[in-house]
Amino acid sequence: MGLLKSLEIDYSYDIAEEFLSHYALMCDLMEPLIISLSRPDRYAGSINELFRIFHNIKSAAGFMRLDPILKLTTLAEEICEEARAMSGPASDEFVDWLLIASDQFDRYRSDIESDAEFFSPLDGNIVKIPEKLCV
Repeated sequence: MGLLKSLEIDYSYDIAEEFLSHYALMCDLMEPLIISLSRPDRYAGSINELFRIFHNIKSAAGFMRLDPILKLTTLAEEICEEARAMSGPASDEFVDWLLIASDQFDRYRSDIESDAEFFSPLDGNIVKIPEKLCV
């Protein structure tokens, strides 16, 4: 039994589909927001929206007991919380790290949609958290 089937059994088809729909939407919103962090005029709005997205995914993943997603969003949310206190723009290293995280979220989405038996392994570059978040 794969990831999607397990969710449908544990929570019902409707709840699993609603989670997946919202998760997919939030994944699609990430990359443009991440790219815009490089622009001083868009930094504050984009980092606040990314924080909100990570917070929402974290809450939903916690409810659905999806530990790999929960752990990644917890990390991303904590780093974005730190970055929210800065005026920006984001450093290239921070943008690159967020893009790696975004790709990982997309892999997790694909794993659920394809009813994979397990989540994809975590990209090893995610543990290389940038020291400098803003320029």
